Amino acid sequence: MTELRRVLDRWRQLDVTVRDLPLALPLAVASFVPAYHGLGTEVGALPTRPFDVLAVVAIVLQSFPLALRRRWPAACLLLVSLGFVLDQLRGYHTLSGAGLVIALLSAGVYLEHRRRTIAIFLSGAYVLLALALDLLGGAERAVGYLTFYLVLALVWAVGSWLRSTRAVETERRLRVAEETRTAERTRIARELHDVVTHHVTAMVVQTEAAKYLTGAPDRLDETLDAVTDTGRRAIGDLRNLLDLLDPGHDGETRSPSIRDVRTLVEQTRQAGQPVELTEDGTPSESAGSAELVAHRVVQEALTNALKHAHGSPTAVGLRYDEREITVEIRTAGTGPEQALSGARPSSPGGSGRGLAGLRARVDALGGEFAAGRGTDGEFVVRASIPTGRSA
Repeated sequence: MTELRRVLDRWRQLDVTVRDLPLALPLAVASFVPAYHGLGTEVGALPTRPFDVLAVVAIVLQSFPLALRRRWPAACLLLVSLGFVLDQLRGYHTLSGAGLVIALLSAGVYLEHRRRTIAIFLSGAYVLLALALDLLGGAERAVGYLTFYLVLALVWAVGSWLRSTRAVETERRLRVAEETRTAERTRIARELHDVVTHHVTAMVVQTEAAKYLTGAPDRLDETLDAVTDTGRRAIGDLRNLLDLLDPGHDGETRSPSIRDVRTLVEQTRQAGQPVELTEDGTPSESAGSAELVAHRVVQEALTNALKHAHGSPTAVGLRYDEREITVEIRTAGTGPEQALSGARPSSPGGSGRGLAGLRARVDALGGEFAAGRGTDGEFVVRASIPTGRSA
């Protein structure tokens, strides 16, 4: 089987004219077999005559140009038609006359330009052929000529239908490929946003705080150590993400799960954000993609809290059951320090991409997502994420 596959691969690598040549050879060889003389296509009902030199020319023209049927379909159809006209006018009626049907079908499939012009030209040439055969004493009646023409027209129509079908399929494949590339780019952008934004935001906030701690060396060292730890975690998460995106990576990779939320909370606390974590229930042994999505929801919500409400109390609530993971993050609108001073926290601006990405993630799993200002002024992010397991 392996050897056969290797032979087929080598065959597909050959030029298309070489691969089409075996289609022409059997017609040519069979036409020279004496037992098959006069058994080919017959139009006009002229008496069959013995082979001569022109018969060889007619056979060659009707068979060997079929090797060009995909590379140069118009040239193939022209040469085969000339051979067919010679075959019928001389009354050889060779088996190679079947080459006209193959050439016509191939032209319908592969011909790209001037299709209508060629169809009109061939129709006119067929009328002239019919008149010439009649003048030579052909016994064919008008209905016979019309029937053969309709058969040829049907062959052309089938080729045109196959061409349009191939075009539709090619367009569909291109569209699917483009949609796949877009989805992959969106996924990569979403992952990079989730991983990078959280760590960088924490580092910016910690660095901003360090500027005001020059008079407290102990606290300054603690803050700078936190920045260093955050940077290391960012590098580690980026490496893990790149390993996940690299199709050639064979090593073991680990995706964030709901069990890493405590680490997120601790990192956010080190950045100066008071965070309270409550959990209800026990995480499932394996909730699939639901764990990663729940982790990203908490990560994005805490990042936004650092950006837009630094220093404000934030509450993270997680509830687990067999059917879903429920996540709720509440953040007061203004931190205590900013409320007293009226200053706006210095932090990177938001693009709105994070919450939109979260909604897309949750929707993809059939869950529900909501984010907005609550009645008490808190900003609330809430998500219910199905685990894919029945109760």
